[in-house]
Amino acid sequence: MRERPPVAKEEMSESPPKSLLDCRLVIVTGKGGCGKTTVAAAVALGAAQRGLRVALVEMGRDEHLHGLIKPGSAPVGYEGRELSPSLRVFHIDPFAALAEYLGLQIGMHSLVKKSLNQPAFKQLLAAAPGWRELITLGKIGHIENFGRDTGRLTYDLIVVDAPASGHGLTFLDVPRVVQSAIKTGPLQRRARDVEALIQDPERTRLLPVSLAEELPVRETAELIGRVRDDIGTPLDRVVVNRVLPCPFPPDLPRNSDGSDNFESRLETLPRNTELGCLPSPQVLATCSARQRARFELNDHYVRELANRVDLPLVRIGEVPGGIERRSDLLLLAEQLFSDPTAHARNSDPQDEASSQ
Repeated sequence: MRERPPVAKEEMSESPPKSLLDCRLVIVTGKGGCGKTTVAAAVALGAAQRGLRVALVEMGRDEHLHGLIKPGSAPVGYEGRELSPSLRVFHIDPFAALAEYLGLQIGMHSLVKKSLNQPAFKQLLAAAPGWRELITLGKIGHIENFGRDTGRLTYDLIVVDAPASGHGLTFLDVPRVVQSAIKTGPLQRRARDVEALIQDPERTRLLPVSLAEELPVRETAELIGRVRDDIGTPLDRVVVNRVLPCPFPPDLPRNSDGSDNFESRLETLPRNTELGCLPSPQVLATCSARQRARFELNDHYVRELANRVDLPLVRIGEVPGGIERRSDLLLLAEQLFSDPTAHARNSDPQDEASSQ
């Protein structure tokens, strides 16, 4: 099988960053548990609030986005449903997408659906690699084209909550693999069109989401390396979620070496006070030391990620209790739509903590 040569870095639109609001397609990925689904929901909802017509796409067995966008609402299913003004949410099931595609190609929708529901055919599909990813990407491309024949596209922006990092790479790489194996025919043309969409720097951005922890940082760096070398999807920033704020005020008195001796000062407080319900100075000092260590480790991994990926980082502060309300998503969107180079310029953790 002939391998495609690595994507040259100068071919990838990594500088200057493009506003997410000016993209046609934003693909959000990241290690499971890093908050990528929440980030995708925030981008979509924030864009719709700004007047864009948005399609938000989810894949996988279970649906989650409807609960974030409109808590208490029912799952949207394959046909999708508008959950907020100018925002329609879709859940792409590969079998439904395959049935739709074959129905359009063959023109016999009822026969296609009947054939796909046969157990033997389902077993055959279950063993076939890559078709789910390709047909899902093809459906996303189909959504991107909605309304093109009328001269007015249905959606200004498509936001995709893509699979987690490892599966996300397979998801994005399938068009290349298909074209290496199949040289002609409708499947090859579909793969070519999909690859053109996900590699187009004028239309598309990949938005990796990470955490300031060892494993997510390593996986994010590996993801970006693979994308740069093999896949070519444009990227120009990384979201670092749940970044801890500095636990100490920036005006804390400091020694000549820059240290503040905060824990030592706590331990000098009177042990006996009239407020017996308060923790002892020693307990306060221990808690402070643990919080300091957690913050410093968190900040270490933020800086390591910045060095490894050589991209602007959009730092999202930790939200106590998590994202629970629509207003939380809109506040998150404000941070996601900000200039990522401004985050890079303001990289002092204490300065950022004071602005959170």
